[in-house]
Amino acid sequence: MPAAIDLSHWLKTTPIFRGLSPLQLRSLADIAQLHIFQKGEYIFHQGSAATGFFVVKTGRVKAFKLSAQGKEQILHFFGPGDHFAEVPALDGQDFPASAAAIEPSEVIFLPRTAFIELLHQYPDIAITMLISLSQHARNLSQLIEDLSFKEVPQRLATYLLNLSDRTNNPCVVELDLSKSQLAAALGTIPATLSRAFDRLSREGMIMVRGAQIELRDRDRLQDLSQLLEQNDR
Repeated sequence: MPAAIDLSHWLKTTPIFRGLSPLQLRSLADIAQLHIFQKGEYIFHQGSAATGFFVVKTGRVKAFKLSAQGKEQILHFFGPGDHFAEVPALDGQDFPASAAAIEPSEVIFLPRTAFIELLHQYPDIAITMLISLSQHARNLSQLIEDLSFKEVPQRLATYLLNLSDRTNNPCVVELDLSKSQLAAALGTIPATLSRAFDRLSREGMIMVRGAQIELRDRDRLQDLSQLLEQNDR
């Protein structure tokens, strides 16, 4: 019981379950399972049966697809408090992509059957899921737009601004991914990403100090991120 109580307190801090009652949180904690993954370990494979969904407790996870040639396309990175794979878990279909830990991670697993029973019992949880699904649909739409219509420097500007907003620091951000991971997330290769960093630096929009990036001209970064051209894929 103490472990379930501790977990219910933690679940309360996550965006998807924030605002639920103590009873609802305890019910979630009762069905939750804690899994530990090492760096590079798969959480699930594309095409495998979706028996539930996940919430990252510690560490970081990537969701990705592999082409027939083995090329990896990063779909999203998830950190503490982020949830993923709820769509296939709810509709009963197979996982449409793979997920793996990119560092040692603790991940909460919520089994599909038990979770759906809670949705019937507590409509408030169902409402939080609808809001979550809407946000994920928006994120997917933005990803498609970025990869289809934006140059790599534009994608980088968008990423830096979003990272700044997430960390509540308008002036300086610390990259939360390696350069190779960031390149994959932006749908490019490290060499092209390096040229994008160089361009933004030369034009006075940013200053790069290792993993620390100073945003020197947010207005111009914002203007660049909103352009819809495709000249340097």
